[in-house]
Amino acid sequence: MSFEGKTLVLSGGTKGIGKAIIYEFAKAGCNIAFTYNSNADEAKSIEFDLIKEYGIKVKNYPLDILEPENYKELFSKIDEDFASVNYFISNAIISGRPVVGGFAPFMRLKPKGLNNIYTATVLAFVVGAQEAAKRMEKIGGGSIVALSSTGNLVHTENYAGHGSSKAALETIVKYAALELADKKIRVNALSGGPIETDALRKFPNFDKLKQDVISRTPLGRMGQPEDLAGIAKFLCSEESYWITGQTIIADGGSSFT
Repeated sequence: MSFEGKTLVLSGGTKGIGKAIIYEFAKAGCNIAFTYNSNADEAKSIEFDLIKEYGIKVKNYPLDILEPENYKELFSKIDEDFASVNYFISNAIISGRPVVGGFAPFMRLKPKGLNNIYTATVLAFVVGAQEAAKRMEKIGGGSIVALSSTGNLVHTENYAGHGSSKAALETIVKYAALELADKKIRVNALSGGPIETDALRKFPNFDKLKQDVISRTPLGRMGQPEDLAGIAKFLCSEESYWITGQTIIADGGSSFT
């Protein structure tokens, strides 16, 4: 399937998994609309680089995923800049102060932090996917992918808030897939784990976590953002047409050890 002339909308494209994905799609000739939270300079730099390197149409947009309703305004702007929305990948996450009380052992979890994680993980996906699906229906279909993690399958220290939200995300993906199937819109989750990103490096126990992951991963290393980028592209391609409502796990085999 050719991605040329198609448009990917992705949340959180300035670093980590999101950045790796937009470069993977750009190589295939796909136009890119991506969001950022605070690093406008980096977003502009990536936009310039993609246009120069691949000759595609690229636009960056600010988005606060703790305010999911902002997706409605975002997609209205994308409508003005792009001819279609063919793929939507919900990738953006939160870290730092917003997750205080959510990134903690069970006995120290607090409602505010948990609510923020759920909002950024599940509610933002719901509103973003709804807006994307409205556009995809008009062009005869599309593909939606939600980034998940194996933290809902394998115990990860301090990850109860994120892990439980990812479990909810994977469930709502199944419902979305079933209810959007008649519109030729496929919905899947891509669960990586753990992937070495800036967000993961902020974990206070990162060094220990990394060594633990490597020791129990059959493929012998921690995952990198690029390990997920090609799978995300595959899930948006016609080659994966018979896959919907699924969670695809890419973890080097670690969830079974």
